[in-house]
Amino acid sequence: MSGYGQGRGHGNGHGDDERTFEALPPAPGGGFTRTWWGRAWLKALEDTALDGQQLKAGRRHARAGAVGAVSVRPGRITALVKDRDGTAYRGDVLVREFSEEEWDRLLDLAVDSAGHIAALLDREMPPHLVEDAAAAGLDLLPGIGDLDPECGCEAWDHCPHTAALCYQVARLLDEDPFVLLLMRGRGERTLLDQLQARSAARAAAPSARGGAETGGASAVGPEGTGGMPGVSAEEVFAAAFLVPPLPAPPVPPVAPGRSPSLDTDTPPEPGVDPEALEFLAADAAARAHRLLGEVLGGGGGATEVGPKVPRSPEPGLTVAHSTGVGLTVAQDAVRLAAGAPVPWIAARLASGAGRSRADLDLATRAWRLGGAAGLAVLDEEWTPDTEALDRAGGRLAEAWADDERPVLRRAGGARWTVVGAEAQLRLGEDGRWWPYLKAGARWSPAGPADRDPAAALATALAAGTTGAGG
Repeated sequence: MSGYGQGRGHGNGHGDDERTFEALPPAPGGGFTRTWWGRAWLKALEDTALDGQQLKAGRRHARAGAVGAVSVRPGRITALVKDRDGTAYRGDVLVREFSEEEWDRLLDLAVDSAGHIAALLDREMPPHLVEDAAAAGLDLLPGIGDLDPECGCEAWDHCPHTAALCYQVARLLDEDPFVLLLMRGRGERTLLDQLQARSAARAAAPSARGGAETGGASAVGPEGTGGMPGVSAEEVFAAAFLVPPLPAPPVPPVAPGRSPSLDTDTPPEPGVDPEALEFLAADAAARAHRLLGEVLGGGGGATEVGPKVPRSPEPGLTVAHSTGVGLTVAQDAVRLAAGAPVPWIAARLASGAGRSRADLDLATRAWRLGGAAGLAVLDEEWTPDTEALDRAGGRLAEAWADDERPVLRRAGGARWTVVGAEAQLRLGEDGRWWPYLKAGARWSPAGPADRDPAAALATALAAGTTGAGG
């Protein structure tokens, strides 16, 4: 048994030469494996064991979850297995390691086909690699007599403990064929590094040969004619699968960066206002910070520096509206004004949006409550079709009990005013109801939208008692 590993450190000097897998849960019913290579592993066990009753007992142990954590290292797998009475035995199964020369042959076979590498990275055992290895005299998968048992119960053949270990390892092999390659002497990281090095060397070899054949003056193409040196597409494809994994996404900063000061001794060009540019730069930084938080999946941790929009799953309150993406100039002016800039900037924004200061104040209130959707309900009057009006009428009819229903008068379009109160319901095109309150001669948004018209009206009436709608 000189070809069998004896534990950590025997893996031909490679660093990632041991992996430990936590105990797997019980597996009642069904097969132990679903892959062809897992079945080949179990066939080697069943062809090797002399006593079928020991295998049956091993299957019962494995199904019951009696196999503890499994250690896999070159040439050996190990686990503690408990009998029904709780007695634990250490079971080992030895597998022949490949020599350095055998590994060289196997690595050459693997880099010959990009499909082999791609399959391994997808946690599959490529059948053609197994066939090619067998043709080269390398039995990658174990066969009869290749799983050599050692157990603390001192059985001389496979016992219930080593059989249970093999059945459990079949489940591990299903998920990761690199487990088998580790038994043969190479850990996953070491193997991938060596495949990458061989692929790179093979890809560079044609260029080196081309330079030698021409004395370094020019490259020779693959057909012996002048031209750019060729690289096998298969080699490039294989190398692409071997690049290191991408680093983890960066942690977004807790706050956007500060915009640079444009207050310098150099006078600005005519028509350029440094303070306005600083304001826009700060807003751009805040929007970029919010977008970065969304992309990195944080959704939080972003300190709102610019205009704030309530977070809501409802339609109309999307990241686009909080960052200015896809807005018209007039909408973006309202978004900027919602951030409460200094008065002279607010005046310029009102002018740019074509609004008076009073109109801009109403618009920013609508924006804070609902983004672009809230602004549209304030500014635009739409007329629902017959079907939409019927749905709206049904919602209004069922929202209150008969003795509580307010008297509503349709005020045109999708607006209903409460008779005897300075309150109004407006229906948005997304089906939500918006509460409005009359302040002087103007209707002002009184709160956020609601799917329930009764809840929206209650918001408007409560705002009326507190004066919050002005």
